[in-house]
Amino acid sequence: MKRSLIALLVVVFSLSSTVHAQKPQPTPCAHDINDCPNEGCGGQHDSELNKQKNIRSDDQDPVLQSIAWMKALPDPTHFTADNRNRDELGQIGEGKKITVVAWALVARKGGKETCNCKLSAPKDTDNHIVLVDPAGEDPTLVADEDNSETAEFTPRVRLDHPNFTRDNLEPLIDPDWKVHKKSEGKLLVRVTGLLLFDSEHFLKNHLHRHNNWEIHPVLKMEYCPSGETCRADSDANWKNLENE
Repeated sequence: MKRSLIALLVVVFSLSSTVHAQKPQPTPCAHDINDCPNEGCGGQHDSELNKQKNIRSDDQDPVLQSIAWMKALPDPTHFTADNRNRDELGQIGEGKKITVVAWALVARKGGKETCNCKLSAPKDTDNHIVLVDPAGEDPTLVADEDNSETAEFTPRVRLDHPNFTRDNLEPLIDPDWKVHKKSEGKLLVRVTGLLLFDSEHFLKNHLHRHNNWEIHPVLKMEYCPSGETCRADSDANWKNLENE
């Protein structure tokens, strides 16, 4: 009897482990990013946030701002899970085209999101770029990420700017970088894109950063080569990632 009970428990444990290991993953709801609607798809999601993330181009003249300016932007007062109206966010600044100079510390691999129809290929996912104040002389991810801001390459913009990839930016941040290596180093960048409030991470799934205002999507990425001096208000010496 005792042996039978033990055998039964082993079978039950094995079955439960198998079920756990085979937990279904989110199924993409499009073949690639060209088939994904601007509002995204797949279960419960914020379609208006996704529309903001999926903007492909913008003809506004950018306004030069700073990391300190981004860090001072307030959270909305009335935005909640039950009230997702983005008018207040527009009054604060969402949708404005800005240019910011910062140290870029890493460009992270993206993942499945409803805005990208839960696609997983690198060409169909975002890259999250950690930006910190250029006044810091020796910033690191460990010491400074909690006080950082975020910029994102998106697959929509990548259709027109194919060099906006992690594989192109990371070797400039860290010359010794490889796909499975933790990024080290820093790169002075001048980032132009649209201001976005990431309400998903405001409401849940909080990230390590100063606040939830982002440059998203990035529409132009420039970097300052090693040994050069680059100013925020001058085009001298900046290199365009698009030309690399």
